[in-house]
Amino acid sequence: MSGSLFAALSAGRDRSKTAVVSGWDRSMTYGDLFDASGRMAHRLVALGVKSGDRIAVQTAKSAEVLVLYLAALRVGAVYLPLNTDYTPAEVGYFLGDAEPALFVVDPSVAGAAAGITEGSSARVATLGTNGRSGTLLEGFENLPAAFDDVELSPDDLAAILYTSGTTGRSKGAMLTHRNLLSNAETLVREWRFTAEDELLHALPIYHTHGLFVATNVPLLAGATIRLLPRFDLDAIFRGFESATVMMGVPTFYTRLLADPRLDRASTAGMRLFVSGSAPLLAETHRAWEAATGHRILERYGMTETNMNSSNPHDGERRPGTVGLALPGVSIRVVDPETRTPLPAGEIGMVEVRGPNVFKGYWRMPEKTAAELREDGYFITGDLGRLSEDGYLEIVGRGKDLVISGGLNVYPKEVESEIDAIDGVEESAVIGIPDPDFGEAVTAVVVRSPGSTVTEAGIREALSERLARFKLPRTIAFVDALPRNTMGKVQKSVLRERFSAKGT
Repeated sequence: MSGSLFAALSAGRDRSKTAVVSGWDRSMTYGDLFDASGRMAHRLVALGVKSGDRIAVQTAKSAEVLVLYLAALRVGAVYLPLNTDYTPAEVGYFLGDAEPALFVVDPSVAGAAAGITEGSSARVATLGTNGRSGTLLEGFENLPAAFDDVELSPDDLAAILYTSGTTGRSKGAMLTHRNLLSNAETLVREWRFTAEDELLHALPIYHTHGLFVATNVPLLAGATIRLLPRFDLDAIFRGFESATVMMGVPTFYTRLLADPRLDRASTAGMRLFVSGSAPLLAETHRAWEAATGHRILERYGMTETNMNSSNPHDGERRPGTVGLALPGVSIRVVDPETRTPLPAGEIGMVEVRGPNVFKGYWRMPEKTAAELREDGYFITGDLGRLSEDGYLEIVGRGKDLVISGGLNVYPKEVESEIDAIDGVEESAVIGIPDPDFGEAVTAVVVRSPGSTVTEAGIREALSERLARFKLPRTIAFVDALPRNTMGKVQKSVLRERFSAKGT
């Protein structure tokens, strides 16, 4: 039996069932989707794509891109999605590193893409979002729908996703068919997905959350995916009328909470709200439940591992935590220096092991060896602690740890206390170089609308809650925190900005 992810996604599906709806008017049944992926597979083969070749894709979100993704799996190619915000210089690095056989872009940028690929092995192809435009769709209906899928091993590569690291070269995480399928199978069970579900999909599809979790999971369950081009409040509320599940980032939920239309009636048909990719404030969790009666299910994943833990579907969804290790996944917290496992409640480096953990970094054996332990555990780079009953709390990235006067300050601990102060919407705590302390604890704060909270007010509130060495030496106010497309606060941007100011 094939070890292909596509074989599992397509097995036993009701071909008459709606698989993908683009917005509100264009839909594809499972039969349509699989037939289109067969035609696309023929097109890829005709373009010279072979098993093991990489296909780099930088296009807008569409049903056609999902067809291309499935076709890549069927021909044994390695799918390489690229953020649509990447600059030509950034794309040039990825193409040079991955050496794809094909680079797929929107028809409007074909000329620019040709310039980027000049002198490389990549051939440029185009794919539009309307089901008609692009070289990949020329004469599409004349291609055969049936395709003999390439026989694959579960350990063959299915995708490469480049990490969005802030230092050094981006690393290409190699994900196998086993990695992706094992995780999707687990999440279908743990999150109770069925063919009766409709997923409201407003995420980008060039990363783990939007592509693998929000695509593989509903397809494996035979559910329907409603693709929205982007997060839009009007579209989300309209989507609530038929959807049963939404996957989002914390920003989705804070923006929805600020909309007067959000209440129990508007979300009555929903059964599950999932949040990830960035920390969800406990305050947001509680406010959502008060407004809608639903408890957000927060989970924890990474580019290299897919999903590692999840709050339970049935059971306590504990605010401020990312839940319990998923079945088949082992999570431990260790001393970063000695690798000694730490007892419950102590903060250390989070390491994970399981069938979801990636194969290694593309053409970076030294990086792979440095971050994948001999016993199979992956060093996540996240600092966290486990409760006595196994709930994981992420307290920050290892590189975000502030060492002030030789003492460790965990940003999330300070941020949680600041965020609890009346008049504070959110905060980010960073370390700024300091001649006396090595690093000075610095808080960057966003006030709530209409708030007049002051630096003195925050200091007074914190003085009774935190040890003196944890107190911010500087508190700065900004209108908004810088975020990437997944809603993660870009602390590197803040460090650069406030270090340059000498703050």
